[in-house]
Amino acid sequence: MKKIDLIFATILIPLDFLMLILAALTAYYLRGESFVTEIKPLIYDLSVSQYLSWAFLVALIWLIIFALAGLYAIKTDRKFIEEFSKIFLACSTGVLTIIVAIFLQRELFSSRFIILTAWIFSIIYVTIGRIIIYKTQKALLKLGLGAKRIIIIGTDRNTNTIIKTLNQKPELGYKVIKSFSNFNLEIKEQILNLHKKEHIDEIIQADPNLPKDKTLDLIDFTEANNISFRFSADIFKTKTSRLEIDTLAGIPIFEIKKTKLEGWGRVYKRIFDIVGSLILIILTSPITLATAIAIKLDSKGPVFFSKLDNGQPVKRVGQYGKTFNYFKFRSMIHQSDSLRYSQALKEKNLRKDSPLFKVKDDPRITKVGKFIRKYSIDELPELFLVLMGKMSLVGPRPHYPEEVANYKDLHKRVLDIKPGITGMAQISGRSDLSFNEEIKLDTYYIENWSLWLDIQILLKTPKVVLFPKREAL
Repeated sequence: MKKIDLIFATILIPLDFLMLILAALTAYYLRGESFVTEIKPLIYDLSVSQYLSWAFLVALIWLIIFALAGLYAIKTDRKFIEEFSKIFLACSTGVLTIIVAIFLQRELFSSRFIILTAWIFSIIYVTIGRIIIYKTQKALLKLGLGAKRIIIIGTDRNTNTIIKTLNQKPELGYKVIKSFSNFNLEIKEQILNLHKKEHIDEIIQADPNLPKDKTLDLIDFTEANNISFRFSADIFKTKTSRLEIDTLAGIPIFEIKKTKLEGWGRVYKRIFDIVGSLILIILTSPITLATAIAIKLDSKGPVFFSKLDNGQPVKRVGQYGKTFNYFKFRSMIHQSDSLRYSQALKEKNLRKDSPLFKVKDDPRITKVGKFIRKYSIDELPELFLVLMGKMSLVGPRPHYPEEVANYKDLHKRVLDIKPGITGMAQISGRSDLSFNEEIKLDTYYIENWSLWLDIQILLKTPKVVLFPKREAL
C-alpha cells in the first residue's frame, strides 16, 4: 500500500462529511425561497442550528453507509463510473434510512421537499468532491508521485500489451521499472538489487503460461521480500468476469457465478428499484390518471387487465420460475384473452419460431389500447409490481406461463432474476428481435449486471419508446 493512497482515502471521509452538510444546508435554504413557499408555505418551525444538529448526526450515519458500500477502499485505480454507482446507492440507502426512521418514530417531518432535495444534492456534491480528489490524484500520478513501482514477468502478447499501456498511461498509477522474460536465480538477484535501490511495490506475472514451478517460486520470493504479487490468468480461455474463488479442504476452487445479482448486488438493485419506482410513480401519476379515464370512456370493461376470461388472476412467471399475480392497463376489448388461442390468431403469429406470441394489427386492441401500447403506457402499472418486489425496473420481459412451459433449458437462464419493465432486449430492437436474440441480450445483462448498466438502460428507454427503431446499447 502506498502512503499517498492512504492519505487520499483518509481525506475522502471529512470531504464527504462536508459535502453532505452542504447538501443539507442547500436543501434547507431552498425550502425557504419564495418560489417554493409560494407553492407550499412553510408549516414547521426549525431553526438552522436545530436543523444542523440533526444534519451532523445523519451525515455521520451516512458515512458508515458509505464505508459499507466500499467508498473508502484504499486504491489508486478508481473508476469514476463505479464510484458514481456506489455514491448513488449509498445516498439512496441513506435517505431510505431517514424515511424509515421517521415512520417508526411516527413523526412526520413536514418537508418532503427537504428530504428529496437533500438526497439529490448529496449525490451531486459528493460526486463533485470525488471528482476533485480523482483529478488531483491523476495529476500527481502523471507527475510520477504515488505511482507503484512494478516489475513484469513474461514474454507473450499480454506482457507487451500491459507494458505498453502502463507506459502510455501514467495516470493509471504504475511505473514499470523493468521486465523479465523468465524467473530464475539470476533474475531473482537482479530483482533483489532493484528492490534495495528503488523499493519494488509489485511484481506482475503477465504470462499465464509460465511453468508452474516458476510461478510458485515467484510467489514465495514476493512473500519473503514484502512485495505484492498479481498474475494474469487465462483460466479455461474465458473472459468471464463471474469467477469466484473459494477453498475446499485447503484447495482453491473456482465457481462461475450465475449473476452478480447475488448477495449485496441483490440488495443494491432492490434499493434502486424501490427508490426509482416511487419517483416514477409520482412523476407519471398524471399520465396514469388520464389513461385510466380514457380506457373507461373508450370501451366497456375494467381499467386494468388483471383477470382472465374465466375469472382467474393473470399470472406471469418471475424469478426462479415462481408465478405472481400480474396487472397492467387494459388495451384490448373485454373478455378477449381466450381469443389469443384461437386458430385465426395462431395463424397470424409473427413469432412462430419461438414460444412467444405476437400478432400485427391485433383485432382485439381498442383505439386507446393501440396508442398506449405504442408508447408502452399500458405498462405503467408495473411500477407498483416493482415496488411490491415482484418485478424490477430493469430485467427480462415478464414471461407467460404457457410460454415458459415451452422454453428449452438455455432459455430458462432468463428466470435467474426478476423480470423488468424495460431491459437490454427492449432497448435493442423491442419486438423486431428474434427470440434467440432476445435471450442472448438478456443473458448478457444477467451475467454483466451493474447499477450503471441499469441507469444506462433506463435513460435510453424513453428515446426507444418515443422514437422506436432498432438499435443496440
